[in-house]
Amino acid sequence: MKRIVLLLLIFFSTLSAQNPVTVARIKYSGGGDWYGNRTTFVNLFNYMRQTTGLELAEREQSVEVMDRNFFKYPISYIAGHGNIKFSPEEINRLRIYLTSGGFLWADDDYGMDFSFRREMAKVFPGLEWVKLPFSHPIFHIKFEFPNGLPKIHKHDGGPPKALGLFYEGRMVAFYSLNTDISDGCEDADIHKDPPEVRERALQMGTNIILWALTHLK
Repeated sequence: MKRIVLLLLIFFSTLSAQNPVTVARIKYSGGGDWYGNRTTFVNLFNYMRQTTGLELAEREQSVEVMDRNFFKYPISYIAGHGNIKFSPEEINRLRIYLTSGGFLWADDDYGMDFSFRREMAKVFPGLEWVKLPFSHPIFHIKFEFPNGLPKIHKHDGGPPKALGLFYEGRMVAFYSLNTDISDGCEDADIHKDPPEVRERALQMGTNIILWALTHLK
């Protein structure tokens, strides 16, 4: 698998020379702080440039699901502490996006779990979130995480949860819960995480983006 990943990274490096890789941060209604973690992708993309050689944008792009350019971004991201609410039109468009090859990374900042699951149940009625085994390639594609997601922040205590949503055998969404990878990727002086904790957050974020890039349809 490592050789296949290397070849794909070479391909994406060539492709991104004209179109640097980036991520769409979803702007949502409901009152939740979709705009948090302002330095997450600035630091994560910089880290990825140093460790993978990929050409990435300076930061993510903030878009609404109904924006004309939403489908331009094959990888999307959603996070926050509060309520998430999608309109019926957004629910339908997000379903089309994900079933057409798009990928969503959801990272719970602590407080969005109930509303996020509620809204995703509308996007994919009948689908259940699946706990990913530690052997899943997302934990090994670049950096090794033999015990699954790293624990960045305490939140509810206990181990973090890595959940996948699968449609026709393909993981269309990855949900990191009870850890807060995004906060760990922020500027060092914001949350004052120990260097080794912040490093693991950046490494896991790298794995997530690389896995998504190598599994686009």
